[in-house]
Amino acid sequence: MNEKELYSLWCEKAVDDPDLQTELKAIAGDDAAIEDRFYRDLEFGTGGLRGVIGAGSYRMNIYTVRRATQGLADYVNAAFTDPAVAISYDSRIKSDVFAKEAASVLAANGIKVYIYTELMPTPMLSWAVRAHKCSAGIMITASHNPAKYNGYKVYGPDGCQLTLVAAEAVLKNIEKVDMFAGAKTTDYEKAVKDGDINYIKQEVIDEYMDKVYEQGIHVDLVKSSGLKVVYTPLNGTGNKPVRAILDKIGVKDVTVVPEQEYPNGNFDTCPFPNPEIKEALAYGLKLCEKVKPDLLLATDPDCDRVGIAVPSDNGYVLFSGNEVGAMLLQYICEERTKLGTMPENPVAVKTIVTTDIAQKICDEYGVKLINVLTGFKFIGEQIGFLEDKGEENRYIFGFEESYGYLAGSYVRDKDAVVASMLICEMAAFYRTKGITLIQARENMYKKYGVYVHSQSSFTCEGSSGMERMKEIMKDLRENTPKEIGGLAVTRFDDYMASTSVDTATGAKTMLTLPKSDVLTFVLTDGASVIIRPSGTEPKIKVYYTTKRETAEEASALRDTIAADFAKKLGF
Repeated sequence: MNEKELYSLWCEKAVDDPDLQTELKAIAGDDAAIEDRFYRDLEFGTGGLRGVIGAGSYRMNIYTVRRATQGLADYVNAAFTDPAVAISYDSRIKSDVFAKEAASVLAANGIKVYIYTELMPTPMLSWAVRAHKCSAGIMITASHNPAKYNGYKVYGPDGCQLTLVAAEAVLKNIEKVDMFAGAKTTDYEKAVKDGDINYIKQEVIDEYMDKVYEQGIHVDLVKSSGLKVVYTPLNGTGNKPVRAILDKIGVKDVTVVPEQEYPNGNFDTCPFPNPEIKEALAYGLKLCEKVKPDLLLATDPDCDRVGIAVPSDNGYVLFSGNEVGAMLLQYICEERTKLGTMPENPVAVKTIVTTDIAQKICDEYGVKLINVLTGFKFIGEQIGFLEDKGEENRYIFGFEESYGYLAGSYVRDKDAVVASMLICEMAAFYRTKGITLIQARENMYKKYGVYVHSQSSFTCEGSSGMERMKEIMKDLRENTPKEIGGLAVTRFDDYMASTSVDTATGAKTMLTLPKSDVLTFVLTDGASVIIRPSGTEPKIKVYYTTKRETAEEASALRDTIAADFAKKLGF
């Protein structure tokens, strides 16, 4: 069918959600709007689904959710005996609706469902999968995307996002499912009454909170430290669990940003509810001027990422994900070593686009650092490999530059609840030593060198945008730049071809990580540029690393490299 035929079919069949009919009638005769909604199916990638909420095969709605869930149900029923699936959802528009639709499809397929009674963070979905020994998990979230988006993340029995192989198997099943007639479903309330859909009990939540608390190192010092915190959950799921864990470790002086305290899928005060973006923290920063806290803490809507701002001579400044991750890694290594609680042959994990300072920290403390592809599921996968050998306690910390951190092996995804706890504990610990977080960061840079990292995202929406991203990656492979920003390219890594090329000699070595559409340009002076299309957004992302004697020098070099590379890409 072409786009107009699909549009007519949806006008006829998509009657279970009145909002969809309203939208379909509103775009009648608008060829561009119809094409945008129907020119392709919403892609089920390795992370599941993510898209704009609305009518059409290229939108998040109850029909695309039912279809995806039927594909997952067929996979789970074929792969597991007595299968069960856990479900959670965040504060986004229709998240609760999509969660119940997924539960109803699973129940209709004879699969036992465990679902939270209210919105819960992504890491608590990972925990529920593991606690109930489920075959899979579903998290309804679009993480930190704008309000018009929602998504559907799928987890395996280990509590980690689906592996590439499993995701491919689910995708093949989904492709066989008719959008309107292919998904089995049942009445949600009846399935609850019949015991096919079960609400997750409070004791499971309590066990998760206990596991988070166990990751503390100096929690005994927190209560007497006098730490003062301003917190914003950015209208998401972090409000209850983050405040609960801070209270448990003794952070009693917590002021919550009132405009962003309660769930609100419209995100009226933060159009981009992403703690990486300063604009999202505007209300929190304004409150800091009045409250004067030691720390501003912000978690994203599904509470798997956390950002911070701290007081300096020039007001409150934001720390990057690389900086916070490196500081937590150093804190964990240093304090656990002093206390004698470091495991034998400890392991830390980071993604390839995350700060290289981690290697220097790990070298000092005898920690094995493992680099993985972008995506926290690859960090979770490494924990799983350790668990298979009965060595999961070797894992001490994992992080990625995009504000995702995890200490402990109890879940297999980034966890802003434990990260919030450890950040506050670290701040409280340093406070008892008369050290601010600004000073702690400077001490780290003096010891290991000044690394500056940044990211550029270039939006490429629609069918033409997808083609443009493909052309950019193709051109970089075929016409590899010899220099970027005046620095020579010394090595070119192509993770799709699994090759690393020494540009001076032409010598090739094989890369051992899974194939992925990622290119790395290693430059002179410890600089690098990494580019990849996003797997969840219509963007192409570029990561820059520079190293100099001072932050000012490193930032200036970064700006030069970024400007030149953007020009090479045609932006």
